[in-house]
Amino acid sequence: MINIAIDGPSGAGKSTIAQAAAKRLGYLYVDTGALYRSLGLHALRCGADPGSAEQVVPLLPDAHLTMRHVDGEQRVFLGDDDVSEAIRTPEASMASSAVSAIPAVREFLLDVQRDLAKKNNVIMDGRDIGTVILPDATYKIYLTASDEVRAKRRMLQLQEKGIEQPYEEVLADIRQRDYNDTHREVAPLRKADDAIEVCTDDLTLEESIQAVLDIVSK
Repeated sequence: MINIAIDGPSGAGKSTIAQAAAKRLGYLYVDTGALYRSLGLHALRCGADPGSAEQVVPLLPDAHLTMRHVDGEQRVFLGDDDVSEAIRTPEASMASSAVSAIPAVREFLLDVQRDLAKKNNVIMDGRDIGTVILPDATYKIYLTASDEVRAKRRMLQLQEKGIEQPYEEVLADIRQRDYNDTHREVAPLRKADDAIEVCTDDLTLEESIQAVLDIVSK
């Protein structure tokens, strides 16, 4: 099976680009960030501190996560609840970063992700796909952009969902998320030694998608 690992910081466009590339290649797209965001949301809804292993770990057996297509669109479910929109809020984003630093949470999702990669041609994006989840991936791509560009993109995404948040707050959230992701003890965000870096600061969405496809085709 061919596995494509795409890593990078929050707001770099990994999910959008990976999903589009997977569709064009006919591969299965695995949004690992959505899985962590769902667990973060689950912790918040249960009134738990997402950064507390003691509070989060007991909740894992009841976190029934599934991904399935609805009307041609990939959706994420927490139990019977479609949380595809709810997991994209700033609160869910920060909770995701917190729960992902808990070893038991990562172990909870590790086998699921690797099993998908063994049985399918996949594009998987996240923070540690090429370094931890799929260290032997056929292709490794590190997708990045400046924090200012990522903040502007995230703010526009929130506005499209009817969520108004000042640019300064969005930028602060991005920078805090970067710090959390790169300084956590378990599988911190970093570029794999054999990954190809793609900066999307000056690229359109279509150009970014094509950059990924070009790496695979070459």
